[in-house]
Amino acid sequence: MKKKFLLLLLLVVSTFATQAQDTTKADPPLMISGSVDTYFKYDFAKHSNIPTSFASDQNSISIGMIDLALKKKIGKAAFVGEMSFGPRGQSQSILNDPNDGNSYHVQNLYVSYDVTDKFNLTGGYMATFVGYEVISPVGNFNYSTSYLFTNGPFQNAGVKATYLFSDKASLMAGIFNDAWNVYTSVSKVNTFGAQLMLAPAKGWTAYINLLTGKLSGTEIDLTTSYQITDAFKLGLNAADFSAADAVGTGGFSGVALYPQIAVAKDVTLGLRGEYFKTKNGSVTTFGPAPGSSVTAFTLTANIKSGPLTLIPEMRLDNNKNLADGFTKSGGVTPTKTASQFVLAAVYAF
Repeated sequence: MKKKFLLLLLLVVSTFATQAQDTTKADPPLMISGSVDTYFKYDFAKHSNIPTSFASDQNSISIGMIDLALKKKIGKAAFVGEMSFGPRGQSQSILNDPNDGNSYHVQNLYVSYDVTDKFNLTGGYMATFVGYEVISPVGNFNYSTSYLFTNGPFQNAGVKATYLFSDKASLMAGIFNDAWNVYTSVSKVNTFGAQLMLAPAKGWTAYINLLTGKLSGTEIDLTTSYQITDAFKLGLNAADFSAADAVGTGGFSGVALYPQIAVAKDVTLGLRGEYFKTKNGSVTTFGPAPGSSVTAFTLTANIKSGPLTLIPEMRLDNNKNLADGFTKSGGVTPTKTASQFVLAAVYAF
């Protein structure tokens, strides 16, 4: 009897062990990724002069943020949660709400479901699909950000559906909150968004983006990059934004070109050339006066050693008008030009 009981117990344990192994194989682990960044910036006017989104500290060894992302997918269902901590995250909180002193910011918080192999539904708070540059320094070649990035949306909360026609084309459409960069709507969920992805050739991908709403305004955006050779890549971002009728007239338009060339196995040089113009009646936190424009050139190197990227960068901005915001040493006398040097280190994990 005892032998039979031991055999039965062994069989039960073996069955549960087998099921546990199968469950482990079917249940992938939680994926953790992110980045840490730090930088030194020196403005040649000896004060913060160029109005970029992040890295505004002058003549200081400063920190960016620690970015932590959690991802998991089981079967057809998945979630993404991403938080940032530090001044870079705090900058986003202050941009969204001037009274917000939080040193953290929710970058992504959404769930998704694959209805079929070609059709996906996603809902929550998501990094925007508009534009070439992103919030995380890991996703950008340049450390400083463009005027197009700074004045466009950072995040959108809503629900979207994506259909993959083939590996060369897909279409996304969704409904989003009536304001950018906020977790809750101001009054309604009435902003429409869409993205058409095209991959006309190997190494070439293009995105045509649209966001339009009664409160958020309308932005049309083209983002494309082409890996022309193993060493040379060319990117482009062009956008036009018109403010909502409720806000009044105004908006912006601009174009940025991103040529990059690998000069060694772990060294790549890149130049961002940007033209940015504000429309009459615009009220922008970052950029030239209404009806004026700025041209900016940023020369950047990426020097990689495993997960660590060293980023030395020189930037020169030129305003069309003398009184558009740049000042000489002392911060009083206006000038059309401003220049800065940045040395950043970004560690991705």
